[in-house]
Amino acid sequence: MSVEHRRGVLRARDGHEARVTNAELFFDLIYAFAVTQLSHHLLGDLTLTGAVQTLILWITVWLGWQYTVWVTNWFDPDAMPIRIMLLSVMIVGLLMSAVLPEAFGERGLVFAICYVSIQVGRTLFVLMMLGRGNALTANFRRILGWMLIAAIFWIWGAFAHEGSRMILWAIAVVCDYCSPMIGFRLPFLGASKSSDWTIEGGHLAERNQLFVMVALGETILVTGATIAETAHWEAPILVGFVVAFLGSVAMWWMYFDTSSKAGTEAITHAADPGRMGSYFHYVHVAIVGGIIVTAVGSDLFMAHPDGHIETKYIAVLIGGPALYLLGNAIYKRVVYGRFPLSHLAGLVALVVLTPCTWLTDLLMVGGLTTLIMLIVAGWEAKSRRGRRHVPTSPQPSPPLGGEGV
Repeated sequence: MSVEHRRGVLRARDGHEARVTNAELFFDLIYAFAVTQLSHHLLGDLTLTGAVQTLILWITVWLGWQYTVWVTNWFDPDAMPIRIMLLSVMIVGLLMSAVLPEAFGERGLVFAICYVSIQVGRTLFVLMMLGRGNALTANFRRILGWMLIAAIFWIWGAFAHEGSRMILWAIAVVCDYCSPMIGFRLPFLGASKSSDWTIEGGHLAERNQLFVMVALGETILVTGATIAETAHWEAPILVGFVVAFLGSVAMWWMYFDTSSKAGTEAITHAADPGRMGSYFHYVHVAIVGGIIVTAVGSDLFMAHPDGHIETKYIAVLIGGPALYLLGNAIYKRVVYGRFPLSHLAGLVALVVLTPCTWLTDLLMVGGLTTLIMLIVAGWEAKSRRGRRHVPTSPQPSPPLGGEGV
C-alpha cells in the first residue's frame, strides 16, 4: 500500500486533539446492548458459577470494544475503509451480544467464532492498511500472534463442557488481556515498548468516558423499565425508584464531576501516553464492571423491596458499589498520584455495613449503599473544588501499551 493511501486512512497528528466521530458513537450502540445482556445474565444466575461466567463475558466484551478503540485512535473512522471495518465489527458484535446469555450453553461456538472473527479480522485488516514499512506494523504482528493463540482456546472451549469451557475461555481472556503487560512478547518477533505507541491521549480518554456513560445508561434503563413494569406503585416501590436513580447520580458525579477532565489532561500531557493509556484500559474494566453489578442490585431491591436477605444478594448489593469505588480510587491514583481518602472511607463503610445487612431487607441495604456513594461523591467534589489539582503521572510498574491496552 502506498504512503499516500496510508495517509488517507491514518489520523492526522497535527497537534490538535482527535475528535470522537459519529461513526464511533454509532459503533458504541451495540455495546449498550451488550451491557444490558450481561446484567440480565448475572441477574438470572446469581451463583458463583454465574458470576465467573459473567466476568469472563464482560472482559471479553470490553476487549472487543477496547481493541477497536485503539485502532480508531490511529485510523480515521471517517475514511471509507475504516468505516466499513467498523460496520463489519458492529454486525458481528451485535450477533455476539445477542448470544451472550447462551454463550456457556448451546451457542458457545457462535459466540467464540464471533469474538475471534472480530479480534483476528480487525488486526489482519490493520496490517493490510499499514503495509510493511510502517512503524506500527511490527507491533500489530505481535498482537496478531497473541490473537491467534487466544483463538485456539476460544474455539477449543466452545466444544468443551461448561466447566472446561470456563477454564479454557479464562485462559483465552488472560492471553488477550494480559499480553500487553509483557509487550506482546513472542519468539522471533520480540516485544513492544509503551513508548512505541504514539496515541492521541485526549481521544482515548474520551472514548473510555463514553463507555462509562453507556454503562450508566444501563442503570437508568433498569430503573425506568422496572418501575414501568410494576402494576401497583406502592410506597416501597417508589422509594426504591428514587434510591436507584440517586445511586446512578452518585456514580455519575463521582466519575464525571471530579476526575474525567483531569483524566483527559493526565493522559494528554503524560511523558509516556502509551503507558498511561494502558492504565486507563485496565482500570476501566473495574469501573464499568461495578456499574453493571450495581444495576443488577438496583433491579433486585426495586422488584422486591422487602425481600429476604441472602448471601448472593449481599454480594451484589455491596459488591457492585465496592467494585465501582475501588475502580475509581485506582483511576484517581493514576490521574492524581494518590488514592482519595473519600473513596477509602467509602470502602471501609461498605465493609462495616456488610454484617448489618442480615438485620434488614433489600431496599434498606440498597438505600444505605446509595447513601454511602452519595457521601463519597459529595466529599470528593468538595475536596477537588476546594483546591486546584494538577494531574500527575505516577510511575508504578508499567503494563505496556498496544492496540488492545
